[in-house]
Amino acid sequence: MSRPRKSTTFPFGAVSRWMAGLATSLLARSLNLPEPLLHVTGSLVFAQVTEIESRAARSLRPARLRRQLLAWFR
Repeated sequence: MSRPRKSTTFPFGAVSRWMAGLATSLLARSLNLPEPLLHVTGSLVFAQVTEIESRAARSLRPARLRRQLLAWFR
């Protein structure tokens, strides 16, 4: 009984991790920042954008919009 041969294709996961690491290194080098600081800064920006988007979604409630419009026209 023989084993089926594995395909010899290169794993896509390894390539994507390598490309992400390369992109991070190049961006850190172009901004003249250490890589850990770049990661922290990216996390902070992501958190701020998420908060801004959630605030915008909350402010689009019809009752709140009506109150704001009435306050503007007083």
